[in-house]
Amino acid sequence: MIDRPAIAIAAGGTAGHVNPALALAEELRRRGATVRFFGERRRLEGRLVPQAGFDLFPIHMSGFDRQRPWTLASALARLRRERRRICKAFRDDPMMRPDVAMGFGAYVELPLLRAALDLGIPVALHEQNSIPGLANKRLASRAGLIAVSLPSAQSALERAGANSSAIRLTGNPVRASVLSGDRSRGRAAAGAQADDTVLLVFGGSLGAHHLNEAIARLKGTLLGIEGVRIVHATGAADYEATSALLDLSEDERQRYRVTSYIDDMGDMLAAADVVLSRAGASSIAEIAAAAVPSILVPYPLATRDHQTTNARYLVDAGAAIMCADDEIDSEGFASRLIGLLGDSDLRRRMHLRGLGLGQADAAGRLADAVLALVV
Repeated sequence: MIDRPAIAIAAGGTAGHVNPALALAEELRRRGATVRFFGERRRLEGRLVPQAGFDLFPIHMSGFDRQRPWTLASALARLRRERRRICKAFRDDPMMRPDVAMGFGAYVELPLLRAALDLGIPVALHEQNSIPGLANKRLASRAGLIAVSLPSAQSALERAGANSSAIRLTGNPVRASVLSGDRSRGRAAAGAQADDTVLLVFGGSLGAHHLNEAIARLKGTLLGIEGVRIVHATGAADYEATSALLDLSEDERQRYRVTSYIDDMGDMLAAADVVLSRAGASSIAEIAAAAVPSILVPYPLATRDHQTTNARYLVDAGAAIMCADDEIDSEGFASRLIGLLGDSDLRRRMHLRGLGLGQADAAGRLADAVLALVV
C-alpha cells in the first residue's frame, strides 16, 4: 500500500453526514493518511471541517426538490459543472488526486464521486441510516466499498444494484471527542453527586418540539424522584418555548439543566444513566458507542419512517426501549421512563448489551475497509 495514502471525502449539509465523516478522517489522519474534504462553505461542513484541521475544497451544488420538478435542470447543470471542475483539479495537480474518493450520502457527494469514476479512482460510500438515501443508491452499483451502519440497509442497496461483496457492516463512526467522554467531568457539569441518577434528554434540531413538550409536562414527577437530575437539550429553535413551558424555579434549576445545545456530548453521555432521544443515525451511533441505556422516540415524519428502523438496532440488542411518538403523552410512557430511572439492574443489563454491539470501534473498522481500496 502507498506510504501516505490520500483520501477525498464528500460530506455535507447535516451533522448526521459531517460528524461520521470527521470521525473517519481523524482515524485516517492518525494512521498517516492525508484527507481533503469536498463540500459547501455556506453549510455546516464549511464550519466544522476547518475547525477539525482539514482542508475543504469548495463546491457549489443544489439539490433536486421533488415538490418543484423544474429544479432538476439547474441541479444537473451544477453537477456537471462541479464534476468537470474537480476532474480538472485532479488532472492539473497530482497532489490533489486522491487514492480513494468517499461519499457520506446527500447530493454533495455526487460531483466528487462521479469525477473519481471518470478518472478510474476507487469509490467508497458510507450509509448512516437504515434506509439508504438517493445519492448512495444512484452510485451503489459502481462503488468498490459500501459501508453500512445498520444491517437493514444492505437489502435496499442490493436492490439498487450494489454488489453484495462490496457491502461491509462497519457501524457509524463516532468522533474521538465523544468516545473520550469523562463521566466525572460530565456529572460535575450536571451538578450530579456520585449516587444521583442522570437523565439526558435531546431531540435534535428536527422534530424535537413534541419530545420537549412531553418531558416538560413530566417535570414535577421527575423532580419528585429523589436523586434524579436532568440535562435537557432542546435544540436551538425550541429553546425559548421549552424554557417558558418548564418555568423552572431557582431550586429546580439546581437539578434540571436546560440548554439549546450540548457542546460536550461525550462527557454528557458518559455522565448519563438514561438517555431519552429521537433515533437519528448519529444519535443512535453515539448512544451505542457510550452504551447508555436509552428510550428512543423515532421522529414519525422521517423519510420512510427510517428512524424506527434505526431504533430497532439498539432495541433488538436489548440496549434500548422504543416508544412511538404518539405514546409519549400517555401514562404508559411516563411509567416506562420512571421505571428505567429506578431500576439500576435493568440499566446495567442494557449497558452490557450496548457494549456488545462494538459501536465504539466503528471508525477503525471503516478506516480498515477504506485503506484496503488503496492500490
